[in-house]
Amino acid sequence: MHLQDMSGTNMQSMSTAFINKLRFNENELIPAIAQDWLDGAILMMAWMNRHALEQTISTGEVHYWSRSREKLWHKGATSGNIQILKGIRSDCDSDVLLLSVEQKGKGACHTGTRSCFFEAIRQDDWNGPMPLDPPSDASSELFKVIEHRRSNPEENSYTNKLLKGGDNLILKKIGEESAEFVMACKDNDYTSITNEAADMIYHLQVAIAHHEVQWSDVLEVLAKRRGAPRRS
Repeated sequence: MHLQDMSGTNMQSMSTAFINKLRFNENELIPAIAQDWLDGAILMMAWMNRHALEQTISTGEVHYWSRSREKLWHKGATSGNIQILKGIRSDCDSDVLLLSVEQKGKGACHTGTRSCFFEAIRQDDWNGPMPLDPPSDASSELFKVIEHRRSNPEENSYTNKLLKGGDNLILKKIGEESAEFVMACKDNDYTSITNEAADMIYHLQVAIAHHEVQWSDVLEVLAKRRGAPRRS
C-alpha cells in the first residue's frame, strides 16, 4: 500500500481494507519495523494495535502502542524525534508491518542514536561506546566512508588525494570517467559499463562531499521526482 498515492475518502476506504487483512496476535498487536524512506536503513521495531495504525494513517505521523505503559505512543511527541509516514507494507503473511518513514530530530532510538540496531554480533565490529550506523544501500555506505576520510584523512588514501586536490582534480576525474563510461556504453561492454558506472558514482560522491552536500539530500530529490509529471 502506497499512502502517497491515496487521498480523502479513497485513502480511508483502502486503509480500512488494508487493516482488516492484517493478522494481529492474541493481544491484538502487530510488530512494525520502521525503515528510512531514502537509504533503507532499519531504524527501530515497535508494536502497533489497530488504533495506533489508524492514527498513523490519518495523521501522517507514526503512532505505536506502548506495552509497558499500555497506552498509545505518538513517536517523538515529547522528544521531537517524530516519524513522518511515507508508506506502509505488510509481509506475505500479513503479520508484520514495514513502515517507510522520514525520521526527524536526532534519531529513532531512545539512546539518541539514529537506529536502535547498533550492536554487532562480533565484538570487534563494535568499537566500545561508539554505536554502529545501521546498514543501508551500497551508495549510502560508500558516501559515509568518503565523509569519514574527509574528517579523518589517511595517508596514501586516494579519496584524500582527490579531496586535497579540490575541484580542479575532482572535476578532471569526473570528466575522464564520464568519457570512459560513454565509450563502455558505445562498445556495449557489460563488465566495463558496470565498472565505469561505479567509478562515476564514486567520483560524483567525492565532489558532493567536497562541497559538503549531504547524499541524503540527493536521494530526497530523486525520491520527490518519483511520480512527478512526465517530461515532454
